[in-house]
Amino acid sequence: MSVQNRIVSEDEADLRLDRWFRRHYPNLTQGGLQKLCRKGQVRVDGGRVQPNKRLYPGQSIRIPPLPDQSRPAPPPPPNPELIQQMRDMILYEDEQLIVLNKSSGLATQGGPGITVHVDMMLEGLRPEGGEKPRLVHRIDRDTSGLLLVARTPGVAAKLAAAFRSREVSKTYWAVVVGRPTPPEGVIDQPLAKVGAGGASLIVPVERGDEDAMSAKSAYETLDATGKRFSWLALSPWTGRTHQLRVHTESLGTPILGDPRYGGAAAHVEGFPDRLHLHARMLAFPHPAGGRLEVTAPLPPHMQETFQMLGFIAGDTPKPRRSR
Repeated sequence: MSVQNRIVSEDEADLRLDRWFRRHYPNLTQGGLQKLCRKGQVRVDGGRVQPNKRLYPGQSIRIPPLPDQSRPAPPPPPNPELIQQMRDMILYEDEQLIVLNKSSGLATQGGPGITVHVDMMLEGLRPEGGEKPRLVHRIDRDTSGLLLVARTPGVAAKLAAAFRSREVSKTYWAVVVGRPTPPEGVIDQPLAKVGAGGASLIVPVERGDEDAMSAKSAYETLDATGKRFSWLALSPWTGRTHQLRVHTESLGTPILGDPRYGGAAAHVEGFPDRLHLHARMLAFPHPAGGRLEVTAPLPPHMQETFQMLGFIAGDTPKPRRSR
């Protein structure tokens, strides 16, 4: 193979160089690419680059002779039942993206002991001869609600950039034990991870702590039953692991049914013992222009709890795209 020059397409805007190579030359390792960049054999518009450089449409990438670049065969799609389960989760789709309503208990990605997860199930939506749709972000296994999926790497890069620049509005609904005081506000509580693996926890820490990560969440009480239970709307301003779960616990109002945080106070007899946290609404710039807003209906266990407590969720709006 001789030296080639390839042009970055419109669909690949804002894609990192290493991810561009992963798409087009999947057998080239990250270490191999780093070596080629270090030696100046891979260049963008004639200049030396690092693997994390972001690309723009029309740029020229110099490709030196590489080892075997044959694309490995895609893994087999999941069984028909899982494919149907995946299709049942679709709330909105077009030629560029898909929005899913993930069920509580379904993992977003694989891990120790996890054999079924959304990322694996997306194989069932791979078009013939095309790319497997890819996750743009994640939500906890126990959290239900909205997940954004891109049909191509270029769309994924654009949507990921919108998340980084905070152009994405996210609203979660939660049922918590107790009633927060004041009823609305911003939780500005740094967090840190303690432990490792499946036993790790996210904990509140003092500002200035060596391991502290900035974390902010806005909350609003939408309804309450005295001081026993409250229905909150939550908007994370940062994206820390388990942020909303730890922030609500720090208010003294743990999320009902939380298996990891809140202790015994989070488990109340007579109510479904599942996490009552739901990714309710996403609004974001659509890659083709305008802004898309999608809302997910409550999962069955939260519908049951709403009915028991007299909370009225109302109708779920249909997806809406403004031009």
